[in-house]
Amino acid sequence: MLRSVFLLCFLVILDVFCFAQDRSSVPAAHRQFEKAQESLKSQSYDTALQYLQSAIDADPKFQSPYIQMGDVYRRLKMFDKAKQSYLKVLTLNPKPDARIYYFIGHTELSTGDYANAKTHYQQFISSSTDAALLVKAKKYLADCNFSIQAKQHPQKYEPVNMGPEINSAYRDYFPALTADGTTLIFSRVIDGNEDFFLSEKNAGNWTKAKPMSPVINTKKYNEGAQSVSPDGMYLFFTGCNRPEGAGSCDIYVSHKKGKDWDTPFNLGAAVNGPHWDSQPAVSPDGNTLYFVSNRPGGIGGYDIWKSDLGADGTWSNAVNLGAEINTPYDENTPFMHPDGKTLYFASDGWPGFGDKDIFLSRRDGDHWGTPVNLGYPINSFNEENGLIVSSDGKLGLFSSNLPGGYGDMDIYKFNMPEAAKPGKVTYVKGTVRDKITHEPLESQVLVVDIKSKETKFNDFTSAETGTFLAIMPLGSSYVFNVSADGYIFYSDNFEESERKLSIEDLGCQQEKYAFENNRSRLQDFTIPEDSMKFEMGIMNKISLNPSQNNIDGNSVQRVLSNTAGIFL
Repeated sequence: MLRSVFLLCFLVILDVFCFAQDRSSVPAAHRQFEKAQESLKSQSYDTALQYLQSAIDADPKFQSPYIQMGDVYRRLKMFDKAKQSYLKVLTLNPKPDARIYYFIGHTELSTGDYANAKTHYQQFISSSTDAALLVKAKKYLADCNFSIQAKQHPQKYEPVNMGPEINSAYRDYFPALTADGTTLIFSRVIDGNEDFFLSEKNAGNWTKAKPMSPVINTKKYNEGAQSVSPDGMYLFFTGCNRPEGAGSCDIYVSHKKGKDWDTPFNLGAAVNGPHWDSQPAVSPDGNTLYFVSNRPGGIGGYDIWKSDLGADGTWSNAVNLGAEINTPYDENTPFMHPDGKTLYFASDGWPGFGDKDIFLSRRDGDHWGTPVNLGYPINSFNEENGLIVSSDGKLGLFSSNLPGGYGDMDIYKFNMPEAAKPGKVTYVKGTVRDKITHEPLESQVLVVDIKSKETKFNDFTSAETGTFLAIMPLGSSYVFNVSADGYIFYSDNFEESERKLSIEDLGCQQEKYAFENNRSRLQDFTIPEDSMKFEMGIMNKISLNPSQNNIDGNSVQRVLSNTAGIFL
């Protein structure tokens, strides 16, 4: 769902170059130049270039056609041709309008020629009085200085195409990965229709990607720019131009029920407005939604905003992340890592390589650290965005049109450099079943950090699957509670660390469920390094005798309140 942004930027550029035009004394040259103006108004660029060349052929000293050819080539991102057109003006006029230097610098910055771009930006700054362009020139000069230094310290970067099971001859982009790394959801555009495709990892290999449920994918509208919850049960995504929408693009959510999905619904006026709202990124606990909007009240054109989920299940009015993240330019494609603190996003406002680069910022309480550029060659003079990072912090996934791909745009992976890795996390993945019938149970799962009292996970398993997945940072102690109507309350304390421990099958022995007297702690419980995977069988209260099973009666009766789920 970046097309709307790209289109807007493209149209804005059309009005940038407004030199005072010289006039040719050759009537034929003037006529061809005027025809070019009409073609430019209708965005018929190929035709305009032909008329401009004809004007030059009629009068080789006519400067305006060269200027406009450079302008058109620059708009078409044909920067080498644009530069040659602008340089021709310098041969015709030793003292040109200073803005020529600005746009020559732009063509060089856009192709990674930072040293020459620096020279031309300096020439523009020293001779121009154009206040608006001076602000930009100083920013781009800083980009040149940053890039020259950063390229002297390249990061190890070897992107690997995800292969034909994921990628196709079409545009494949915007990857989203569940915390256990077994489900990949991404966008694919076929014949102008944008839908979600899904691949699952089986025995270490990705299955052939298939379209997601028709409940989510539609033939009439486009779906894209998605974020999946760590457990894969909630999908936040962008839908545009829908009849129930508040603006051009709105954010929707769907909940997985069994093997299919609920009908997506609009998140409402607290999140969506009459402007462009897109690119959601849900926090690991599901209580905060980050997204991109061009609504009034921001700092730049497109900013990152957030909305918090209240205890009543409604979203708060969106607030801007502020100048710690946003700039007077554009920010987009936020991704909140499962560590809950590391935010990755793209920006062309922070010091970078010229276009949008990928940055990270680490949250400390209510504040964000200064965004850090991920460096060269992860970032380059091209546009980079849409990065996601696996829960273990080892892999980055992104989309690109790198040479050698399968289609218009492919999904790639690479090993994250150490400095760009997020905080270490683990996940608890399990299934809650009836111990006797082995049927999956609808239950509430709660994980709380003992020290901070912060709830890390609070959601309900479904009767269809009984599964859950909870994300927690490493190095903390947690209370893990499971409650189901009519069943014994299950509780345990555990401490996560980087130790490889065995996986306990909690359903194999009844004595594994014995509580210590006057305590709600379950004995003999162990956690592996990266995750805890288990099936939990819980006994019906009526079938157990507390005296025979060493269960404290008060502990048995403790059942958590039926609070709202974390994602809706």
